Amino acid sequence: MIDDYTINYKEDFPLLKESPVAYLDNAATMQRPQVVLEAEKTFYEKYNANPLRGLYELGMEATDRYEEARETVRAFLHAAKSCEIIFTRNTTESINLAAYSYGLNNLKAGDEILVGIDSHHSNLLPWQMVARQTGASLKFLECENDGSFTEESIDKAITKKTKLAAITHISNVIGKVNPVDQIIKKVHEAGGIVIVDAAQSVPHISVDVQVMDADFLAFSGHKLMTPMGIGVLYGKERLLDAMPPFLTGGEMIDSVTREGAVFAQLPHKFEAGTVNGGGAWGLKAAIDYINSIGFPAIEAKENALTAFAMEEMKKIPYLHIIGSEKPEEHNGILNFTIDGVHPHDIASIMDGAKVAVRSGHHCAQPLLEHLGVLVTTRASISFYNTKEDILRLTEQLKKVRRLMGYDE
Repeated sequence: MIDDYTINYKEDFPLLKESPVAYLDNAATMQRPQVVLEAEKTFYEKYNANPLRGLYELGMEATDRYEEARETVRAFLHAAKSCEIIFTRNTTESINLAAYSYGLNNLKAGDEILVGIDSHHSNLLPWQMVARQTGASLKFLECENDGSFTEESIDKAITKKTKLAAITHISNVIGKVNPVDQIIKKVHEAGGIVIVDAAQSVPHISVDVQVMDADFLAFSGHKLMTPMGIGVLYGKERLLDAMPPFLTGGEMIDSVTREGAVFAQLPHKFEAGTVNGGGAWGLKAAIDYINSIGFPAIEAKENALTAFAMEEMKKIPYLHIIGSEKPEEHNGILNFTIDGVHPHDIASIMDGAKVAVRSGHHCAQPLLEHLGVLVTTRASISFYNTKEDILRLTEQLKKVRRLMGYDE
């Protein structure tokens, strides 16, 4: 029951504590708790120097905070070594790093790149680029209407030519957890490698890259309650070690001559220029905050709220939820349509009632086309949402058609 999960986490979030908005766009970006905001502030108040550069005390303290954040991410993902954690700006940059540094240097004509049809554009466009430039073929792994990938479809899609698969862990449209372990195993048997887009999974469920056996995994800090502008690419050490840098410039070198350069060791050869020390320290604080609550409590709260939302939404006869009938398979993501009303109008009506939802194609146009819809409205739930947020959403949804001139 929803009443079993009544802790008011909004008290930890300055914006949610002060604003009347029912914030239900968490799949786009999450709110920041006070401890994360304070962490970034503290970095610049107490440790503000350029990490990895100055050999004076303050510079070494900044470097220590930066590397401590890296170790926190390593433990969070259960990676084997800290050098397998590369700091980037976001998921998009992480995937592009893998595409440019690994894809362009390892794929060739005749190879196949397999992309899940449910992929965010950030995990599709880089591989379209790699296919164009290398002559490799791009193939899609198709899903069912509820977002599931059948064993038959997986077996059919993966061939001996599959040299790279780009797979979404949790779709930002359907919310279902994909069978990444199964896909990774089959791709490895075919001699390929797998990159996992974990932007929607890392904030909500525990991820173990070693158990999963992912070759690469990417996520954004801002979907994990951190400041914008910090992200992560995990990569197996042997793969990263063999890859050339994605960006070149300051701090990613060991030495430079007129003729060339010797690049730094992992992970620094992939972190050119001044790094986001404050963002990394904020990411550490966000992970510490999540760990203090625990994923069992987070999943229980989000599943309870999702079940309650679906129960209320199903009472509206002209509203149609995209994906599974099972609340626990949505992971807080509820995409829907309303007969005769454009999603942009739905979002505008919601906004008038201080309910923040997203409308559009959600950067997943091939998936929506596959499902037979062009645009949807998305409500995405986090553990800090409340029953009252859901009731405000559903009560307004009941009024939408009447406000648009229908009899209902």
